[in-house]
Amino acid sequence: MSAQPTLPTAPYETLGGDAGVRALVDRFYDLMDLEPEYADLRAMHPTPLDGSRDKLYWFLSGWLGGPGLYEQRFGHPRLRMRHFPYSIGVKERDQWLACMQQAMRELDLPEDLQMRLRAAFAGTADWMRNQPEA
Repeated sequence: MSAQPTLPTAPYETLGGDAGVRALVDRFYDLMDLEPEYADLRAMHPTPLDGSRDKLYWFLSGWLGGPGLYEQRFGHPRLRMRHFPYSIGVKERDQWLACMQQAMRELDLPEDLQMRLRAAFAGTADWMRNQPEA
């Protein structure tokens, strides 16, 4: 009898489930609010950030392999369409990625998870750009 193949653990579970996703989102928005190098990114968001925090948390929950909280509330995410009203160029993409990378580092996520998420976030963030390169 052969052994069952081991399925990779969903990032949602590796993060610690609901609490881990919430911690990542909260650290991301805390950094965006505090760090001057993310000022352009912060300027694109409303004050307060509560609604933005919730939407990213709901989205990432499902995107990372957990419950589809965003879809339950709003249907298909249609990320690019929902972000089209905002001017997103290379600078904004890079600030978003740097802020998320800093949040992952500060939460001391496992390095292999950080590598997986950095690659996935980079592809999605680049796809969100709607401004030509300068």
